[in-house]
Amino acid sequence: MTLFLPALAGLGTGAGLIVAIGPQNAFVMRIGVARSHLLPVLAVCTLSDLTLIVAGVGGLGTIVSAHPKVVVAATVAGGLYICTLGLMAARRSLTQRSMAVSASAQLSRWAAVGTALALTWLNPHVYLDTVVMMGAVANSHGAQGKWMFALGAGIASILWFGALGLATVRLAPLFSNPKAWRVLDGVIAVIMMSIGTMLLLSV
Repeated sequence: MTLFLPALAGLGTGAGLIVAIGPQNAFVMRIGVARSHLLPVLAVCTLSDLTLIVAGVGGLGTIVSAHPKVVVAATVAGGLYICTLGLMAARRSLTQRSMAVSASAQLSRWAAVGTALALTWLNPHVYLDTVVMMGAVANSHGAQGKWMFALGAGIASILWFGALGLATVRLAPLFSNPKAWRVLDGVIAVIMMSIGTMLLLSV
């Protein structure tokens, strides 16, 4: 029972950090409704998240905190990249051409995987939240409890990406209407541009 509590804390903390719709989740949503390379993208996002959780619990957060220039570089690179994706989404949302699901898969598998990797590893919030903050909370549960915390956080990540992928696939029939694609891309553009701009202004 004693070790169950850290796992429960990890589950809640992990869910609180990952459920917020950011650039990574917005990209997964678009890939899901397009039914284009969804499984590889979900695998990349989930495995990356699990890697970062383990790294944070294992003490990488201390190293990241000691090298603020690395975080600054990631912030600038991530901000520029996310803003670029936001502009691309805005351009798609303003086009008049049909964007049916069958024609919407414009990315190759490797391009989709590469984008998922970039949105994960170039996002400085990943290091500040998942690695530094979650690592600190996990280590407050002691030598054994911290790994139970990590287990709970990992389960939250797996459940979230699985649910997000399933939900977006179920929404795919709605996006046979080109207007629905334009709305989705408009929402993604706002999310991407907002987060990218905030990252650049925070430097």
